[in-house]
Amino acid sequence: QVQVVESGGGLVQPGGSLRLSCAASGSIFSIHFMGWYRQAPGKQRELVAAITSGGSTNYADSVKGRFTISRDIAKNTVYLQMNSLKPEDTAVYYCNVRTIVVGSWGQGTQVTVSS
Repeated sequence: QVQVVESGGGLVQPGGSLRLSCAASGSIFSIHFMGWYRQAPGKQRELVAAITSGGSTNYADSVKGRFTISRDIAKNTVYLQMNSLKPEDTAVYYCNVRTIVVGSWGQGTQVTVSS
């Protein structure tokens, strides 16, 4: 089983920045995918950014040029640097980690962009 813990959410003004962290532990051999999703009230969960074991990245069109996903392989941690935040970025952000055996979700961290 894989445990996933997110951190780094909070309240920020429009135009501000936040950095989210996601640490995976447990049966974490052969992680091949780590991604950030978000879910705003009344909306479906959507992929924000992802990174594969080979280092390939993928971003939602709405965050391209503003968000950057990165990873620390030694720490089994993935980060999401969010710049130029907008009110529409307000959501609960979830980390998803996939191994060859199982996929696991974290509990989520709230990001609120408001003046």
